Amino acid sequence: MPNLNSDEKFMDFFDETGNTKSAEYSETNKWKIMIVDDDREVHTVTRLVLNDFVYKNCRLEFLSAYSEKEARLLIADNTDVAVMLLDVVMEEEDSGLKLVNYIRNDLENDEVRIILRTGQPGQAPEKKVIFDFDINDYKEKTELTSQKLFTTIVSSLRAYESIHSAKVSKKGLEKVVEATKNLFEVQSIEKLSNIVLEQITNIYSSNIKTQTANQSAFVTFKDKDGFKITAGSGRFSKHINDYVKDVLTSDQYSNIEIAIKGGKILFVDDSIIIYFRRNSDMECILYIDGIPEHSEIDESLMEIFRNNISSAYENASLNNKLHDSQKEIIFTLGEIAEARSKETGFHVKRVAEFSKLLAIKCGMYEEEAEIISLASAMHDIGKLGIPGSILNKPGKLTQEEFEIMKTHATIGYEMLKDSDKDIIKIASVIAYTHHEKYDGTGYPNGLKGEAIHIYGRITAIADVFDALSTARVYKPAWEIDKVLQLFREERGKHFDPEIIDVFFENINEILSIYENLKDRG
Repeated sequence: MPNLNSDEKFMDFFDETGNTKSAEYSETNKWKIMIVDDDREVHTVTRLVLNDFVYKNCRLEFLSAYSEKEARLLIADNTDVAVMLLDVVMEEEDSGLKLVNYIRNDLENDEVRIILRTGQPGQAPEKKVIFDFDINDYKEKTELTSQKLFTTIVSSLRAYESIHSAKVSKKGLEKVVEATKNLFEVQSIEKLSNIVLEQITNIYSSNIKTQTANQSAFVTFKDKDGFKITAGSGRFSKHINDYVKDVLTSDQYSNIEIAIKGGKILFVDDSIIIYFRRNSDMECILYIDGIPEHSEIDESLMEIFRNNISSAYENASLNNKLHDSQKEIIFTLGEIAEARSKETGFHVKRVAEFSKLLAIKCGMYEEEAEIISLASAMHDIGKLGIPGSILNKPGKLTQEEFEIMKTHATIGYEMLKDSDKDIIKIASVIAYTHHEKYDGTGYPNGLKGEAIHIYGRITAIADVFDALSTARVYKPAWEIDKVLQLFREERGKHFDPEIIDVFFENINEILSIYENLKDRG
């Protein structure tokens, strides 16, 4: 047991910056010190001596174990113990050394600094112990005065902090790599924004004493009226499509303006503001609050994360532009076919939107629904091969003319089927099957039921609904009620009954699309 006089026992301790007990210390963040000794007086005296110890504005939290068995359970539950003061001889002569092996090998904890304290140095000779066991200091109890104990704890905490920080940095970097490695595969700005918000809480590594608080975050892009929120979490989840200026306080928005002006990451109060601008038409801000503290490691990790997500957003932006260009070309092709038969180009857009909605409501992923939407725009591309005299005949077609008209399904399929592009392949399927009927009475192949590809069954409903509810060269527009009555009658005949049910369950959205893209004049 250490030889402590009263002056040493009750001395005031100072942290590295000279802070005394009057300084403002963190009461929630503390360094964990574990005392393992079968002598209860050792625990009492150690706590008394280190009672006012402060290191980097944080006090100590003491954990006590009186045997190897207790210590094993305690260290397993407290992986963030910084320093362990360990006796060698407890229930057995080598209990302390067994505990060291358990900590280093079984728990694989190489962070905790282990200070071996022994009152019987002959039982565990220093030279042998230092060589054979992964301990960080060896002290005889008689030599460990209060001042030396203070010095030992400071040096041990320094070492622990360095090791822990290095590990946090390594783990944080691994999280950044893991979080961003698949971001470049995401082509939707909105989806990318949601993924970024999911990953930011996984990446953020606060310092060793900070517990992560509840966080809220949003991603915002600038348009002509300001920064509009694209994705949000926590308290910002209800503010999608709102402008940032209307959501934050004036002080919070001022911080955003500072980040924009500086063109950098800003850590202020409990918030992180990440601003980046990749080109003239893309400015983005990632805003996170509920971060009580941050470290230099956090700043470095956030800088790496910013660079990665900035590149990912630029990639998504370029993909969106390419997608928009492809979409424009596809719609133009569909509209050319419709224009030959003097039908509105809006028919193509409406069928595309109806098809996308039905696909999503039938349980398809948004990516697949978007492809169906684009592909359905070319459902009548085969009309390019039909004579104009038949396409634009104002009256009823003769049987011979109708047989020629029906060939547009096969013509469209032949035009598109050899493409290696997914959209064009799907368009060939839709062109070929959207005139088939569920009861087998359709054309060109008289397919029945689920033998008709679901893409064709979906587009059939979208196409017929729009064809009947809009004016054509050969007929006036039907009233919506009349169209819906026919659809009820054709359930299981012309149309897939399950998809028709989905159609009626979402009729308000169908009609909203119809009104928004309605022919004008």
